Amino acid sequence: MKHFMKLNRIPFEMIASDKKTIELRLYDEKRQLIKPGDEIKFTCTEDKGEKLLVRVKALHRFADFNELYKEMPIESCGYEIWELDKADPSDMEKYYSRQQQEKYGVVGIETELI
Repeated sequence: MKHFMKLNRIPFEMIASDKKTIELRLYDEKRQLIKPGDEIKFTCTEDKGEKLLVRVKALHRFADFNELYKEMPIESCGYEIWELDKADPSDMEKYYSRQQQEKYGVVGIETELI
Protein backbone atom coordinates (compact mmCIF):
# COMPACT_ATOMS: atom_id res chain seq x y z
CA MET A 1 0.00 0.00 0.00
CA LYS A 2 1.21 3.53 -0.70
CA HIS A 3 0.61 6.43 1.70
CA PHE A 4 1.08 10.16 1.12
CA MET A 5 2.41 12.67 3.64
CA LYS A 6 3.77 16.20 3.66
CA LEU A 7 7.06 17.28 5.20
CA ASN A 8 8.65 20.64 5.87
CA ARG A 9 11.91 21.41 4.05
CA ILE A 10 14.41 20.44 6.79
CA PRO A 11 12.99 16.99 7.68
CA PHE A 12 12.44 16.36 3.95
CA GLU A 13 16.11 17.03 3.23
CA MET A 14 17.23 14.97 6.23
CA ILE A 15 15.27 11.95 4.96
CA ALA A 16 16.61 12.52 1.44
CA SER A 17 20.19 12.49 2.78
CA ASP A 18 19.47 9.42 4.98
CA LYS A 19 20.18 11.37 8.20
CA LYS A 20 16.59 10.94 9.41
CA THR A 21 15.23 7.39 9.28
CA ILE A 22 12.41 7.70 11.81
CA GLU A 23 9.46 9.97 11.10
CA LEU A 24 7.50 11.03 14.19
CA ARG A 25 3.74 11.25 13.89
CA LEU A 26 0.53 11.05 15.85
CA TYR A 27 -0.87 7.49 15.66
CA ASP A 28 -4.19 8.76 14.33
CA GLU A 29 -6.57 6.98 11.96
CA LYS A 30 -4.42 7.77 8.92
CA ARG A 31 -1.19 6.40 10.49
CA GLN A 32 -2.98 3.32 11.86
CA LEU A 33 -3.32 2.14 8.25
CA ILE A 34 0.47 2.01 7.76
CA LYS A 35 2.15 -1.39 7.92
CA PRO A 36 5.78 -2.55 7.55
CA GLY A 37 6.53 -3.03 3.85
CA ASP A 38 4.22 -0.18 2.79
CA GLU A 39 5.56 2.81 0.87
CA ILE A 40 5.23 6.47 1.82
CA LYS A 41 5.56 9.25 -0.72
CA PHE A 42 6.60 12.47 1.02
CA THR A 43 5.95 15.82 -0.63
CA CYS A 44 7.96 18.85 0.43
CA THR A 45 5.58 21.54 1.70
CA GLU A 46 7.76 24.34 0.26
CA ASP A 47 8.04 22.80 -3.22
CA LYS A 48 5.21 20.43 -4.12
CA GLY A 49 7.27 19.12 -7.07
CA GLU A 50 9.84 17.60 -4.70
CA LYS A 51 8.94 14.06 -3.67
CA LEU A 52 10.62 11.22 -1.79
CA LEU A 53 9.69 7.57 -1.72
CA VAL A 54 10.47 5.42 1.31
CA ARG A 55 9.60 1.91 2.48
CA VAL A 56 8.33 1.35 6.01
CA LYS A 57 10.68 -0.95 7.93
CA ALA A 58 8.94 -0.85 11.31
CA LEU A 59 6.43 1.02 13.45
CA HIS A 60 7.34 1.95 17.02
CA ARG A 61 4.26 2.88 19.06
CA PHE A 62 4.25 4.82 22.31
CA ALA A 63 1.74 6.55 24.57
CA ASP A 64 3.36 9.95 23.97
CA PHE A 65 6.52 11.65 22.74
CA ASN A 66 8.07 11.54 26.23
CA GLU A 67 8.18 7.73 25.99
CA LEU A 68 9.31 7.77 22.37
CA TYR A 69 12.22 10.11 23.11
CA LYS A 70 13.37 7.83 25.94
CA GLU A 71 13.31 4.67 23.81
CA MET A 72 14.20 5.68 20.25
CA PRO A 73 17.61 6.82 18.89
CA ILE A 74 16.96 10.57 18.76
CA GLU A 75 19.70 11.13 16.17
CA SER A 76 17.56 9.07 13.75
CA CYS A 77 14.47 11.19 14.47
CA GLY A 78 15.61 14.43 12.86
CA TYR A 79 18.05 15.94 15.30
CA GLU A 80 21.59 16.87 14.34
CA ILE A 81 24.37 15.40 16.53
CA TRP A 82 25.24 18.85 17.92
CA GLU A 83 21.67 19.38 19.18
CA LEU A 84 21.00 15.99 20.81
CA ASP A 85 21.42 17.37 24.33
CA LYS A 86 18.67 19.92 23.56
CA ALA A 87 16.21 17.38 22.10
CA ASP A 88 12.96 17.73 24.00
CA PRO A 89 9.69 15.83 23.54
CA SER A 90 7.81 19.10 24.00
CA ASP A 91 9.26 20.13 20.61
CA MET A 92 6.55 17.94 19.08
CA GLU A 93 3.75 19.88 20.79
CA LYS A 94 3.95 22.52 18.06
CA TYR A 95 2.54 19.79 15.78
CA TYR A 96 0.48 17.60 18.13
CA SER A 97 -1.16 18.71 21.38
CA ARG A 98 -0.93 16.73 24.61
CA GLN A 99 -4.65 15.97 24.22
CA GLN A 100 -4.06 14.47 20.75
CA GLN A 101 -1.18 12.38 22.10
CA GLU A 102 -3.37 11.09 24.93
CA LYS A 103 -6.18 10.23 22.51
CA TYR A 104 -4.16 8.46 19.80
CA GLY A 105 -0.66 7.77 21.08
CA VAL A 106 2.33 8.40 18.82
CA VAL A 107 4.42 6.41 16.37
CA GLY A 108 7.98 6.42 15.12
CA ILE A 109 7.81 5.29 11.50
CA GLU A 110 11.15 3.69 10.67
CA THR A 111 11.88 4.02 6.96
CA GLU A 112 14.45 3.38 4.26
CA LEU A 113 14.87 5.25 0.99
CA ILE A 114 13.77 3.46 -2.16
